[in-house]
Amino acid sequence: MRIARLFPILLLLSAPVFAQQKADTSQTSVKEDFRDDWANLRHYEMENKTLGKPAPGEKRVVFLGSSVFEFWKTRLPEYFAAHKNYIDRGISGQIAPQLLLRFQQDVIALKPKAVIILAGSNDIAGTTGHVTNERILNDIKSMVELCQVHKITPILCAYVPINEYPWRKGLEPAEKIISLNKAITAYAAQNKLILLDYYTPLVDDKKGTRPDLTLDGVHPNAAGYRIMAKVTDEAIAKALKQK
Repeated sequence: MRIARLFPILLLLSAPVFAQQKADTSQTSVKEDFRDDWANLRHYEMENKTLGKPAPGEKRVVFLGSSVFEFWKTRLPEYFAAHKNYIDRGISGQIAPQLLLRFQQDVIALKPKAVIILAGSNDIAGTTGHVTNERILNDIKSMVELCQVHKITPILCAYVPINEYPWRKGLEPAEKIISLNKAITAYAAQNKLILLDYYTPLVDDKKGTRPDLTLDGVHPNAAGYRIMAKVTDEAIAKALKQK
């Protein structure tokens, strides 16, 4: 009888414990929401912290862009291995405003002497909507102005030639890339900025990248990156000479 009378009391006392355990379980199963990190700042956040400040005499150069830069590290890794002062900060799929949002963390905070800004292809591809050359160029201008404030030499890029996006067939981007490159070239000339031309050494007779230099018509292969490396080193040498 005593046990029977105690059972309801024990059940009531244990209820909050069971409820707490259930609440704790539900909390740990919730997936973290990163929608507020639209620019994907977390991508290089920890790597930036471990990188630290440039060593005395080091002339650091940041490569800021999307997949063309991000894939470079894996398709021609010896290039960055041979240039310890080159810091790749490409994130696949990003558009120009995302690069601008990342500029403080992934460029300025790393204290480089120069930054290569490769922007525009994903904007043209319509990854997140319809974007004009003017909007792309405005984001590039904002990045250049940040460079001027922080005494970083900006290197602007004429984008690689593309005549078809495998994931957006029929878009006909060749002339759009050419138009954007003309706008960037004119802005660079007007403001006496260094222009890194990735278009000319890669282009074929169809206004795309030569088949022997690309994997999919958009991203270079190792041979393509070797050609890009040569013109990149020339542009960096010019930029660092100004320092």
